[in-house]
Amino acid sequence: MTSQVEPHQVASEQIGPKQLANAVRALAIDAVEKAKSGHPGLPLGMADVATVLFSRFLKFDAANPAWPDRDRFILSAGHGSTLLYALLYLTGNPSVTLDELKRFRQLHSKTPGHPENFVTAGVETTTGPLGQGLATAVGFALAERLLNAEYGGDLVDHFTYVLASDGDLMEGISQEAIALAGHLALNRLIVIWDDNGISIDGPLSLSDSVDQVKRFEAAGWRAVHVDGHDHEAVAAAIDAARAADRPTLIAAKTVIGYGSPKKAGTSKAHGEPLGGDELLATKEALGWHHGPFEIPDDILAAWRAFGERGREARLDWQKRLAGQPESVRTEFARRITGEPDARRLHAAIDALKLRLNAEAPTIATRKASELALEALVDEVPELLLGSADLTPSNNTRTKGLKEIAPGDFSGRYIHYGIREHAMAAAMNGILLHGGYRPAGGTFLVFSDYARPAIRLAALTGTPAIYVFTHDSIGLGEDGPTHQPVEHLAALRAIPNLRVLRPADAVETAEAWQIALGRTTGPTLLALTRQNLPALRTEPAPQNLSATGAYELSPAEGVAMASLFASGSEVEIALKAQALLKEQGIAARVVSVPSLELFLEQPEDVRKAVIGSARIKVAIEAAVRFGWDAVIDSDGIFVGLSGFGASAPYKELYRHFGITPEAVADKVARRHNG
Repeated sequence: MTSQVEPHQVASEQIGPKQLANAVRALAIDAVEKAKSGHPGLPLGMADVATVLFSRFLKFDAANPAWPDRDRFILSAGHGSTLLYALLYLTGNPSVTLDELKRFRQLHSKTPGHPENFVTAGVETTTGPLGQGLATAVGFALAERLLNAEYGGDLVDHFTYVLASDGDLMEGISQEAIALAGHLALNRLIVIWDDNGISIDGPLSLSDSVDQVKRFEAAGWRAVHVDGHDHEAVAAAIDAARAADRPTLIAAKTVIGYGSPKKAGTSKAHGEPLGGDELLATKEALGWHHGPFEIPDDILAAWRAFGERGREARLDWQKRLAGQPESVRTEFARRITGEPDARRLHAAIDALKLRLNAEAPTIATRKASELALEALVDEVPELLLGSADLTPSNNTRTKGLKEIAPGDFSGRYIHYGIREHAMAAAMNGILLHGGYRPAGGTFLVFSDYARPAIRLAALTGTPAIYVFTHDSIGLGEDGPTHQPVEHLAALRAIPNLRVLRPADAVETAEAWQIALGRTTGPTLLALTRQNLPALRTEPAPQNLSATGAYELSPAEGVAMASLFASGSEVEIALKAQALLKEQGIAARVVSVPSLELFLEQPEDVRKAVIGSARIKVAIEAAVRFGWDAVIDSDGIFVGLSGFGASAPYKELYRHFGITPEAVADKVARRHNG
């Protein structure tokens, strides 16, 4: 049995719970006032709830905020960031000093406007866009249950707590997230809702009348009401939630801006400083008679004791880890830190590439991805696959891979349901928790539904893997609603997101090698529905796709034209090259599996690949945006300038003029003109 922090432990009989909570309130409003910017309402209203959680329940060691078996606390209502920063300072987290609190919202501070996990130790995940923290927390809670099933309760046994606002629950992603969590019965997930009845516009009743307790109950959660300013009632609700067999919502009725004589209970408390006079009046109403950023020694000592209390639990955990076989200790550490086993990964891909070179299969790259996964699942045990209800189309489930089901977390395949946004957010949480490398699938056109979570993965350097199939008009008859046109360009525009569009089975294997080897950001594989021929039949020990672009077929003699293409259009480029040869025009073909990865290469590498041919052509069944960086503004683009249509895919390529003949004709006209 894992040792837990003992609930209801109190550091000092002389320090009352209201004094502890008021210390949080005072620091939070002082930071907002000094910055002349921020959100004082939530910290004032939720300080009582946070004090109960941190002083009585949360298992953490402030001196070691990355301890793997700590409880996770996620402030989904990220606008109330000073609540979290005050708690981190008071409990003794070394990342947040009093000086950092005074630098709230200032450049290079560790106290930015919304919590950023890549800035501040002790912040579990970046929150800001409402709903993301709640949905990401589902991934944290799922990872805990999966790792517990794999390694046992001696090493993995903790809770995920979320503080959510009205806005979090109104965002659409929240419905996807709570439905998934309820279905899976993630009983280690506890959400505390700041039920204050106020939004930015005014009373919540202006825009919403949902009974959130009934809503969560309908999704399979326990849900209870509690007075958020009654410490004992909050403690009792958390106690019951910890013993539950499903996730719990605690609807904590609070007063936004609690203590503020003029602003409490109004939208004025939400997103602006109280003002000097109102700040003093608030402190007076709370009975807090101390200067800005001043915490009495006895109150600070009590809070620091809470921050140190988890040290014993951490040391006990370390002893249990040390008692495991060396192989378990080593693998657990690797899995938690997210470092790939490069030897096994590269060996699996190298063997697969040799087989593909020999067999030269004509298959869709979505099927080639499945072949890669079959070669990888045993060699990469942290690989956790799934799909948003498109398993047969995305080909993300390999033979014999066990499904994760309610109450059974021993599998490695997740049916996310038709919840693209929650899937992407949960993947972020799984990665930030540690232990797994999730890859989730849907159609490329539905990346729009997942985009906010994809953007957060890129922002935070979280190495999620997206397996997005049906990547062009090549999906055919489903028509323009399902045919991505602008999506490649839009996704390539996200900084730190790597988009890979492989041209055949070998490039697909290389794409998986790149994705699983990357630890600094997310990777997206854009894969075809239609079959593609084998283009890489000669063994290449190195990963040619790793620079984003490479010369696939050189010109015979001095190149007069360079043909650049990605994915399914590389085949078109090669056929156009043959047609041009018949006309005496020497052309070379460059495969560009990742445009933005190529553009990140050193200048000499880019120049060598782009070459010196006078005529430059880009071929892609998408819009032109982004390709001018390779072909220049006067280069030829063969692709789309509008939406697709419904027809068999070969007919569509002819209809839109994306054919070898069209490419050869445009090059010949430019050459002869």
